[in-house]
Amino acid sequence: MNGCAPGAGDRGAVCVREARALPAAPAPHDAVGQLRAAVDALIGSEAPPPAAPSGIIRIEVPIRQRVDAIEWLHAQTALPRCFFSARAPLPDAPALAGTSSCGNGNGNGHRQQLVSVAGVGSAVFFRGTEPFSLADWRAIKRFLPRDCPLIRAYGAIRFDATSDASVEWEDYGSFYFIVPQVEFNELEESSVLATTIAWDDSLSWTWRNAVEELQSTLRKISTCSVQGNKTSLQTAIVSLNHVPTKASWDLAVTKALQMIKGRQRELVKVVLARCSRYITDTCIDPVELLACLKVEGQNAYQFCIQPPDAPAFVGNSPEQLFHRKHLNISSEALAGTRARGKTRADDFQIGQDLLLSTKEDIEFTIVRDSIKNKLEMICDEVVVHPSKALRKLPRVQHLSAQLAARIRNEDDEFEILNTLHPSPAVCGLPTEEARRFIRDHEIFDRGMYAGPVGWFGGAESEFAVGIRSALLGKGHSTLVYAGAGIVEGTNPSFEWDELDLKASQFAKLLRYQEQHIRYQEAENLGTGQATIVIEQQQQHEEVSDGDKRDQPGVVPGQVRGEGRVDGEHSESRQPEPWRGAIAMSCKGGGGRSIASSPGVLGFLGHGW
Repeated sequence: MNGCAPGAGDRGAVCVREARALPAAPAPHDAVGQLRAAVDALIGSEAPPPAAPSGIIRIEVPIRQRVDAIEWLHAQTALPRCFFSARAPLPDAPALAGTSSCGNGNGNGHRQQLVSVAGVGSAVFFRGTEPFSLADWRAIKRFLPRDCPLIRAYGAIRFDATSDASVEWEDYGSFYFIVPQVEFNELEESSVLATTIAWDDSLSWTWRNAVEELQSTLRKISTCSVQGNKTSLQTAIVSLNHVPTKASWDLAVTKALQMIKGRQRELVKVVLARCSRYITDTCIDPVELLACLKVEGQNAYQFCIQPPDAPAFVGNSPEQLFHRKHLNISSEALAGTRARGKTRADDFQIGQDLLLSTKEDIEFTIVRDSIKNKLEMICDEVVVHPSKALRKLPRVQHLSAQLAARIRNEDDEFEILNTLHPSPAVCGLPTEEARRFIRDHEIFDRGMYAGPVGWFGGAESEFAVGIRSALLGKGHSTLVYAGAGIVEGTNPSFEWDELDLKASQFAKLLRYQEQHIRYQEAENLGTGQATIVIEQQQQHEEVSDGDKRDQPGVVPGQVRGEGRVDGEHSESRQPEPWRGAIAMSCKGGGGRSIASSPGVLGFLGHGW
């Protein structure tokens, strides 16, 4: 059932909205049995259907042990599926007068913090091809009761819904959200297994339709969990190519700098991105990738969204777009990047360099002040604290600021989302000029990359910015996305190295390749097409420092002259004879999408 049918947002809340709790179970196996019996009883001979024409009901079973939600999801085969992890409140998060810090609690009556949520199937989904609108938001919210806070809609929104979607993103539409049919909640000391039933006669989805579909999904639910390798994906890179190429990147950055420095100052900042396509010798399981990312995911959001018969969008984002709990709003500014140091002294020095960099301060101030100004247009009070600090992640460190605000009405949530996205951290400033530059000069479709990723609830919602992310196809293709901010003082080569650094959390997982890959690039600037020939070396060969930038899974030793990433090194291996070539093409001039062309299908590979 697509809850975003025309006019659905004007129909008001569904008639029945409730949550039911069954007795606690000792283990997931017992919880599955209880839920199957409870759902079967809903359409038994002695169970009359609800008189209401629409509704949503959650039935949950507490489990008296903590089970990893990713391991539970790994055992499931049903689609669609979703995963979202909570992020612990940051220690310096500001609080408004008379309120507590706006941390992302579970708000569900459970005393334990909600750690992560995994779900399969869709009790109701929400998908549209036009930009996400107030009517779409209302259509989602009508299914989300304030007094049943764990009934949530998880999903993502395109970075730019006014641009054409390419073939790999077409199943997502302009936005895609689901309320899972079967959901696993991992808490601090226990777990919850739940099912959700949604129906609406006006959308041609009756109570019986909903229950029978849920029964079918429950029959597919595995009663066990699957532990995976959380340190590497045990797969080898066959080929790697970037869109744009380094030469095209330099041209785009130079053009942006000309506009930024020009008399008209049409741009103050623009964020340009790169899409890197990895071909591996085995298919990468999205849930296994998710498990590996979570190991590194300190103070970050791990997420996975996968519609039916579609690639999976997986990420490990450090950046919060916003969190709302009742009237309280939190957001943050994140910009500027350096690697972590190999020693504590190196790490400190690199952090100080980041704090004192004029170029990075310009980029960060643009982001922080823009978010503050946007919040002030909607909220009564906005507090910024700290105004500038270091956020240290396992591989990188950023400049950050925390913001807290208070909206006047909970219905202002849509305005918060619509106003904060896209932020200058992923688009630029002024917003429309930056978006136009991206549309005209980026030769691939960002899709959900850099868009809002998260969940809506009745009294609480939370969204991350969909960066540090990848799209995993059904075959052997993985697209990894990364971006860098361009402001006055930017060096194109330094920013290219920053892209490598941001993608390193994915590249490191693939670094155990048996093949040694060398690149030769030739670009036809007139058509925007690039051909990359990847040659297998026939003998053992040392990797020089100058080659490291092009080695898959190897991060350049320095970013802006500072900081080698811990544990990154290059290895030479004795390869097997292999030779191949790949041609690719993504967009025509002026941002026109030609995603259906054979060149793009060749770039994406089979299975998209």
